[in-house]
Amino acid sequence: MPGIKTGIAVLSSAGLLLFGNTLAQTSEKSVKMKNLPTEVQKTVREQSMGATIRGLSQETEDGKIYYEVELKVKGHNKDVLIDSTGAVVEIEEEIDMASVPPAVKAEIEKHIGSGKITMVESVTKNDAIVAYEAHIKSGKKHSEVKVGPDGQLIATESDEDEAKEKAGTKKSSHKTQKP
Repeated sequence: MPGIKTGIAVLSSAGLLLFGNTLAQTSEKSVKMKNLPTEVQKTVREQSMGATIRGLSQETEDGKIYYEVELKVKGHNKDVLIDSTGAVVEIEEEIDMASVPPAVKAEIEKHIGSGKITMVESVTKNDAIVAYEAHIKSGKKHSEVKVGPDGQLIATESDEDEAKEKAGTKKSSHKTQKP
C-alpha cells in the first residue's frame, strides 16, 4: 500500500527533523574581550601572546558555554576553545601536510579524489593530539576528513552534509563517527 508507506515516511521525516533540531542546539555569536569572564580573558591573553587575535566568539553547545579565540600565529591559523572557567578545552592549529604522520597522510589521501587539500589542522585536547582534520576542495564543493593520530578514519563531512544538518533535513549521513 503506497499511501500508508508514504504517510509513514512523511511522519518519520518530520520526527527526524524535530529530533535533529533538538540535538543540534549549538549557537555562536561574536563577543568583545571586555565581555568575557575574567578567567577566560586571562586564558585568551596567555594563548594570544605573540599572535594576532582574528576573532572572539561565544558558543553554546548542549547547554554549555564555550569561548573561542581565533588567532594568527607566525602566518598560520590557530583556534582555541575555552570553557567558562578559563580552561583550554581544544586547540585546532594549522599545520603543514609534511608534518602529518605517514598513516594519517595515507588515510587523508584516500579521500582527496580529484580535489585539493586546502588546509590541515591538528586537534589537541589535554596537551595531546587527538586528531588531524584535512579540508579538501573539489570544484565548488568543500569537505573535511578527520583522522586519528593512528591513521584511523574518525569522520568525513561535506558542505552538503553540513547544510542539511543546519536545515534539519539530514536523513542519512556520510559522516562516520567513532567514539
